Amino acid sequence: MGASHSREELISDSDEEEYEEEEENYQDSKDDTPERSSSGRRPKTPSSLDEVAAKLEALKLKYPTSNTPNPSLKNAVKLYLHIGGNTPKAKWVTSEKLTSYAFIKTAKINGQDGAEDGEESENEEESGDVWWVLKVGNKIRVKVGVEMQLKSFGDQRRVDFVAKGVWAMKFFSDEEYKSFVSKFNDCSFENTYKMESNDANKVKVYGKDFIGWANPEAADDSIWEDAEDAFSKSPRSATPVRTNQDLREEFEEAANGGIQSLALGALDNSFLVGDSGIQVVKNFTHGIQGKGVYVNFDNGNQRSGLNSVHSTPRKALLMRAETNMLLMSPKTEGKPHTTGLHQLDIETGKIVTEWKFGKDGTEITMRDIANDSKGAQLDPSGATFLGLDDNRLCRWDMRDRNGIVQNLATSTPVLNWTQGHQFSRGTNFQCFATTGDGSIVVGSLDGKIRLYSITSMRQAKTAFPGLGSPITHVDVTFDGKWILGTTDTYLILICTLFTDKDGKTKTGFNGRMGHRVAAPRLLKLTPLDSHLAGVNNKFRNAQFSWVTENGKQERHLVATVGKFSVIWNFQQVKNGSHECYHNQEGLKSCYCYKIVLKDDSIVDSRFMHDKFAVSDSPEAPLVIATPLKVSSFSISSRR
Repeated sequence: MGASHSREELISDSDEEEYEEEEENYQDSKDDTPERSSSGRRPKTPSSLDEVAAKLEALKLKYPTSNTPNPSLKNAVKLYLHIGGNTPKAKWVTSEKLTSYAFIKTAKINGQDGAEDGEESENEEESGDVWWVLKVGNKIRVKVGVEMQLKSFGDQRRVDFVAKGVWAMKFFSDEEYKSFVSKFNDCSFENTYKMESNDANKVKVYGKDFIGWANPEAADDSIWEDAEDAFSKSPRSATPVRTNQDLREEFEEAANGGIQSLALGALDNSFLVGDSGIQVVKNFTHGIQGKGVYVNFDNGNQRSGLNSVHSTPRKALLMRAETNMLLMSPKTEGKPHTTGLHQLDIETGKIVTEWKFGKDGTEITMRDIANDSKGAQLDPSGATFLGLDDNRLCRWDMRDRNGIVQNLATSTPVLNWTQGHQFSRGTNFQCFATTGDGSIVVGSLDGKIRLYSITSMRQAKTAFPGLGSPITHVDVTFDGKWILGTTDTYLILICTLFTDKDGKTKTGFNGRMGHRVAAPRLLKLTPLDSHLAGVNNKFRNAQFSWVTENGKQERHLVATVGKFSVIWNFQQVKNGSHECYHNQEGLKSCYCYKIVLKDDSIVDSRFMHDKFAVSDSPEAPLVIATPLKVSSFSISSRR
């Protein structure tokens, strides 16, 4: 299936006048019946209309206008509901011409009973398990938080959000709109951190150096502006960035079944890791295509098969100029930890050994592995790689301590722990990635993102605070200036640049950033797209496009969510004057993206290596894998 822009066009968002014009075409949901349709109404004669008008005038009734709420109704709003999904019949309908909202604190999130605004029962307060809930009339009752995907439109005095459907609330004055947004943010903070939203508590959560994350208006955004200038001067800027770039599908073909992950190569081949083996595909300038070569995990030979693998490999890491691959399988289904991995010789199609993780004679576990640096898989002599566990960060070596390659005939050779640190507790590492020079970024369960230099894994140079959501995947640009973190409901883009006391520009990998830390930017789906993606679908594996050369800049970001592959223009996200950021309060959020919709849940979406970009495209092809198919898309100019 093809690509599309985000579906904001289903509702007019550009300005108040356009919104009001659309509003005239909205219909009341209660009137949306065949019996009351315009085609089914009886035509009225002028005399009958005059008669009705005379009777109404005699009653001397007064009706409030649409912009004049009932003065006795507190927190009055107009409520809309989006119907029709992404079908041609999709539209907004008026659900309530006049209703009211309230923020209540209660343990009964899904129930119908609740305290009044700001009140809570003594029993609920004592239990400690109470939450702020948004209640709108009798139709909406939802826990306040990022899961609502609230999007605000300051120029329209409107907010959209998800609550078992997609809703929009229109406020009758700027003051009422601003009051709602402020109260929503306070309630969200308290639900997330279990403490009142005030300046003192925000300092406790974010730290005094990162207070700009809680108050973005006070943050120093000059670093972002400097970065925009640097981007435009990069060597790849010879290819202009156009707003009318589009995605064009080049190849789609069936795989050999059960694709679990992608391992893209920068040389001749890439690899599809499936349930029973690895399919080798050929790299082209317009994507990847199958070569018909397939390596089975179990071919009946104990040394060359994966008989001892606990389950299908979930991680594949290319090494040694892409002639070898490390395959990592979870020990227990449903949990990522494993006690070892397998080394596959791609040229012979055989498993050459099964490695074990061990330290000081004791078997230990790992939850993730990564190359030493962004381009390390191209090193023909590479023998080391990085490992991560909940409270461990280390480097493993496949050679013995005397520099001699271990005897692969031994049953279970043990990898050598050559560098790293085993933290006592509390780090809860989840994921990590490396820069071009081997610096390391680590994401944690508490949302923190830590930066480690190439010289030490013991002490992070910089630790960015969390925004309340676990970091499930992390990536970093080749130059280390930008970090992209994945959470279930949004992506967070962080600039690591800062100016030291001597006026030199550095990254957070090389020095302590101090108080001049720019606020991050968030990348989100619109409430409508979030709802269409599905209740249980979450953002996964967000990453930059792939460069391995100094001076070149990544140009796109891509993430998967359900059947969607979502692509952002990197330069557009960094542009502080971008239209998405107008009239926003709090952290800037970008909603300008393109979507590729597939028929099945997407396993992974990745850009090929920068070398596969062609002259008429600013970017290498995008590869999208579902369990049964793999597709390649080129980014090109519309004609």
